[in-house]
Amino acid sequence: MAITNLNEFLTDYFSAKDCDIISNQDGVLQVQLNEQMDRELMNRPFYWHYIKKIGRTGDPMQLTLITNPKKRDTQGEWIHFGSPRLQQIMNHLKEKEKFTKLFQSMDVTEKTPLHPWLVVNFKISYQGQHKKDEIISIGLHLVNGMMKLDMMNLLSKFSLQTTISDYCFTLSPIIKIKSGYLRLEAVLSNYIEEQEHTWAEKSAERLQEEIQTLKHFYQDNTDNEQMKKEQDELMKRYQPKITMNIINGGIVYLQQQAL
Repeated sequence: MAITNLNEFLTDYFSAKDCDIISNQDGVLQVQLNEQMDRELMNRPFYWHYIKKIGRTGDPMQLTLITNPKKRDTQGEWIHFGSPRLQQIMNHLKEKEKFTKLFQSMDVTEKTPLHPWLVVNFKISYQGQHKKDEIISIGLHLVNGMMKLDMMNLLSKFSLQTTISDYCFTLSPIIKIKSGYLRLEAVLSNYIEEQEHTWAEKSAERLQEEIQTLKHFYQDNTDNEQMKKEQDELMKRYQPKITMNIINGGIVYLQQQAL
């Protein structure tokens, strides 16, 4: 799920938002924003309020984003991991783009049905003496109930878009989204239960050892507020816990023979 090519990520991001890519050469990306993305990224609420008040269409700004370190002195905005602009884009994705609807791009001349898949990317976090995160991407066919693991990797071989191609139409789901999600959640719960959990036992043992050491240090003063505070910190650090959270997801419409 990590971004491996920042220029490619930004190009895909703005293209998906229907912004025109003016140029993209050697790590210098020039983008013509549309009104929606100007409103989202450029922090000009008074401008847009005024433009709408006088009945004009407005003039969205252009962005020049530089990801090539050798070009950072070029006129434009140097963007890198940790830069404010990238954080702004990532926060925008987290807040407003957690769920999406995409269609397989098709070049057909006759009516072609597209089948609905519920796709969810989960993060399973194992917390205790040691911490580990596991990303699982899973898809559910909302007509026949078929499930596929490693769904994002499977989808990477298709061209996906936010609008449906000519001559294509979507099949209505038989399985409702809520019911489908519960199926995915049940599969992951079973997966977690089947894992080997000696790590949790060792973490619980370490917790008890640390608590006993703490009590010995305070001896008879076990009502000490500081001791209680330190014990709470030990619980947070060593108490074994497994959590499952949604990273993102959506409905993806694919041709029947796609997967």
